[in-house]
Amino acid sequence: MMRLLLLPLLLTAFPAAADTIKVLTGGAFKPVLTDMLADFEKETGHKVTVQNDTAGALSQRLRTGEAFDIVILPTSNLDALAAEGRVSDDSITPFGKVGVGVVVALSAPQPNIGSVEGLRRTLLDARSVAYIDPASGGTSGIYVAKLFQHLGIASQMQPKSVLVRGGLAAERVARGEAEIALQQASELRLVPSVKFAGMLPAAVQNWTVYAGALSPAARTKDAALSLMSVLSDPGLEPILRKRGLETP
Repeated sequence: MMRLLLLPLLLTAFPAAADTIKVLTGGAFKPVLTDMLADFEKETGHKVTVQNDTAGALSQRLRTGEAFDIVILPTSNLDALAAEGRVSDDSITPFGKVGVGVVVALSAPQPNIGSVEGLRRTLLDARSVAYIDPASGGTSGIYVAKLFQHLGIASQMQPKSVLVRGGLAAERVARGEAEIALQQASELRLVPSVKFAGMLPAAVQNWTVYAGALSPAARTKDAALSLMSVLSDPGLEPILRKRGLETP
């Protein structure tokens, strides 16, 4: 599929010389890159290096002057960075969106998360709940903390919260350190030894749009633009859906 997607671009967008493209990405979008980059590199000759971190940590890295070619972050983070001149404002391109999901142990019964009240009761009944530490700047963790407040259970959740400083919250469930984990669906699905219970109810769901932007000082601008074109192409939808994201 990726080969067919790339062929039209090869005739017009890719330079003859091979370049190395440095990509910084929030963790929720990394699975998409993992699935498509081998084909991109094979077709174009370019090499792509990928580093992932929380949205907050990546934003701070850019503010301290780290060099990069493309950064992939929630649009709210990119808008702030563009206002500071850290990314090229006119290059911001949406790639996909992802919501927050729930996982439990493989042996656990299906939790009641189909309604807001069911979710609230499930969280209150759980012995421990893992999610990304909001202090680390993770998009899902910041939202989950707000969700607890919205549901009126923040004080009850505090003593049984298992805070994860970046990475995969579902791993805590797999290791028996938490009964439930909440995180963006694309990251939850990376842990096969847990059961994906579903998405948050629509009334309290939080969709995050991930977009890419170029560095104002991109060293490989033409190559980076070619990768941006592929990532924003509608033909990437099967990979997005496979990895728990949707088209923006």
